[in-house]
Amino acid sequence: MTTDFHHTWAADPPRWAVWAAYAVPLFVLPSAVWRLTLLVTDDAVTSWYMIFLSVLSMGLALSTLGLVHRWGQRLPRWVPLLGGRPVPARPVVLVALIGGSVLVAICVYLLLNSRFHFVERGWVGIGSDEPAHPAPTWEVLRYYVPMVAWGPLVIAVAADYARRAARPRRAVRPRRSPASHRLG
Repeated sequence: MTTDFHHTWAADPPRWAVWAAYAVPLFVLPSAVWRLTLLVTDDAVTSWYMIFLSVLSMGLALSTLGLVHRWGQRLPRWVPLLGGRPVPARPVVLVALIGGSVLVAICVYLLLNSRFHFVERGWVGIGSDEPAHPAPTWEVLRYYVPMVAWGPLVIAVAADYARRAARPRRAVRPRRSPASHRLG
C-alpha cells in the first residue's frame, strides 16, 4: 500500500467486494455479445446502435473494477497530464451510486411495466401510436436477466469504496529513531 502525504487508504477491499466488482462485467457480457450477434441479421441502420450499446455497457461494467483496484485510487503514471494523482473519492462514489440507482430503477420499471403495461395505457411519455411489440421470450431474456444484479452490485461496491475512502486521512511521516532524536 502506498503512503504519501495526501491520502492513504485504510484497507484493501474485502474479498466480497472484489468478487462483486468482477461479477459485474460477467453479468453484462451475455447481453453485449448477444447484441453483437444481431449485427449479422439486422439492417445497417441499427447496427451502429448495437455496437455502441454493447461497447458502452461493457465499458461501464468494467469501470466497476476501479472501485477495488489501486488505479481507482490513484491514476496510473502513464495517463497523460493526470498520471500519479489521487482520484477524488467523493465524485467516484457519487457517480457509482447514481449509476447503480438508475440501473435498479430501470429494472424496477421494466418489471412493473411487464405487469401493468404502462406504455400500452399511455402512462409514459411514449404515445399510443407506438407499434405494439411482442413480449420478449426466454430466448432473449436469458441474456438480460443476469443484468438485474448490475445495479445492486455497483451500489454495494461503491458503498465499500466510500467506507474505505472515508477513513481518517492522516499524513504518514517516517518515525525518528531514538538515536536521531538525541542528536537533533
